[in-house]
Amino acid sequence: MTSPALDVALSYHQAWTGKNFEKAMTYVADDIVCHAPSGRLEGAEAFRGFMGPFTQILTGSSLLAAFGDETTALLMYDTATIPVASAPGAEMLTVREGKIVELRIIFDRTPFDAARAAAAGA
Repeated sequence: MTSPALDVALSYHQAWTGKNFEKAMTYVADDIVCHAPSGRLEGAEAFRGFMGPFTQILTGSSLLAAFGDETTALLMYDTATIPVASAPGAEMLTVREGKIVELRIIFDRTPFDAARAAAAGA
């Protein structure tokens, strides 16, 4: 079963996990607010600076669950990246007029921090 918010969320997710980040950004509102483990980001350019580099190290993704209603969608997925083989995450997206206006993303930064520390020590 689909919903307006879920349709947008899935299209956005498919674009960024499919290595088409520019298409993914077409689903993002100019004034998006993103709540990430690193803190609050405001605006599409700040969001681009956060999410863009992640898409560059992405090597795969598996969608585990997706639910939505008229304005809210929830996605859970597992990603594979160059430094971290399994990095599960979840996103709660608020959608208005076909654009993501708010995104809450949850993921564990610890494996990425450890990979960075190991690379710096090498």
